[in-house]
Amino acid sequence: MTFFVPSHSGPSRSARINVIGMSTPASPSGNTPAAPIGDIVVGSVTDRLVEANERYAAGFTDPGMDARPVLHVAVVACMDARLDLHDALGLELGDCHTIRNAGGVVTDDVIRSLTISQRALGTRSVVLIHHTGCGLESLTEEFRQDLETEVGQRPTWAVESFRDVDQDVRQSMQRVRTSPFLLHNDDIRGFVFDVTTGLLREIDPA
Repeated sequence: MTFFVPSHSGPSRSARINVIGMSTPASPSGNTPAAPIGDIVVGSVTDRLVEANERYAAGFTDPGMDARPVLHVAVVACMDARLDLHDALGLELGDCHTIRNAGGVVTDDVIRSLTISQRALGTRSVVLIHHTGCGLESLTEEFRQDLETEVGQRPTWAVESFRDVDQDVRQSMQRVRTSPFLLHNDDIRGFVFDVTTGLLREIDPA
């Protein structure tokens, strides 16, 4: 199995593609370590992130902020790697809370985070963002059954797969609006982000 991991080097931060290879030749234990291919070995991606943090921290200065978002907004979005929320929405450090999961769907845990965001940290507005080409559109609840077959235990969580992204945004907005735990439900808006154009398309809640 081969993974392609982007990295950056040099002052210009030009992209370089490194290849991670995993080979699994037979062994008595069946646990043969992965063999490196190219200039990255399995597990070193985290090392690269830690090294990047050290460089970041070397020039870091305390911004003097507290935990309350400056814009009093929480953004719920998909975890898809193609969504750079801060750039796409013109946000700066400290502007908002970002809550991300597979699909950007409003689950019980998202409601938990939004409740804390509003009641303890002063946010009022909620922005919900799904996107085109979401992986959840190709899954079904059979995913849970497959997991049960593989590991012997069915997950307690739902996959939250969908076929109509607009309708799923509407469902997410409705879940936020009807939650008894949230203080503010008068400024809840939902969007679909187009991963090919970078544009948001607002969804009518009706």
